[in-house]
Amino acid sequence: MSPTMVGVVGGEPLPLHPADDRIPSMRAPLTAAEMVQDLRERLDRQEEWLAEERGVSAALREAILPEPGANMDLPTARIAVRYAPAVQPRGDAAAPPCATLGGDWYEAATLPDGRVLLAVGDVSGHGMAAIAQMAQLRHALVGLAMTGRPPNRLLAWLNALVLNRLDDTIATVIVGLLDPATGLLTWAQAGHLAPIMVRDGRARQLRAPRGLVLGASPDPPFTVSKVRLRPGDLLLMFTDGLVERRDRDIDEGLELIMRAAEKIGHHDLDASLGFLIDAAGGLSPEDDTCLLAVGVLGR
Repeated sequence: MSPTMVGVVGGEPLPLHPADDRIPSMRAPLTAAEMVQDLRERLDRQEEWLAEERGVSAALREAILPEPGANMDLPTARIAVRYAPAVQPRGDAAAPPCATLGGDWYEAATLPDGRVLLAVGDVSGHGMAAIAQMAQLRHALVGLAMTGRPPNRLLAWLNALVLNRLDDTIATVIVGLLDPATGLLTWAQAGHLAPIMVRDGRARQLRAPRGLVLGASPDPPFTVSKVRLRPGDLLLMFTDGLVERRDRDIDEGLELIMRAAEKIGHHDLDASLGFLIDAAGGLSPEDDTCLLAVGVLGR
């Protein structure tokens, strides 16, 4: 028997390779300058990836929701909507702020029976996952509303959708059906902030009917509330990104919005929504925002 030959396979010597820098144990220690350069390159790649995701998210939102500021003029009411992303300042003061898109959404559509569907919702999270879930809820609501069923029933169906098709999703929403002929608004909510109504120059938050966030329970107790809007009234639906900030109580944000709402009119609702965002302290750095305003005209 021939003796064992170390380092030889089939009589051929094993090839020798230079140290592979992908293997930590064989990589020479980096100098301080090399470590800084490596960190910069990693940050640049991360920024490129985030910019690409933000671009895709923005394109997806634009394909799903109407343009910001899209209005609807009815014989007896004017409706304006606005979406605003969360905006965070960058470390470099000269760089433009970074916009973060999330799952806030709105809907305003005329139904076959002449009533108008009004809705504002908020899916938890940010990025493409939240936007995709938002799209499913929004499109499902529009389809379900064609049945003519009341808002509490629509919310029950949306809750079943979240529990059975949208894993690990929590969402809030407010749904209203407005009869333009009579001004009657029938509405329900799922863990969402109640609307603000301005009448005769005084703003107040409507009392919310019973409701629970979508996805929290298989059989939540949704009920409806009704209010008859009069000529001159202003109704505001919004997501919590408008009023909630880390450095203040949400009630303080609501108070700011109510005082600002008392100063706006119906002549330019789209500009008034921008005024409300400014009154709340500008765009939120943590959360996106949706607003929907209904200005009731004379009948």
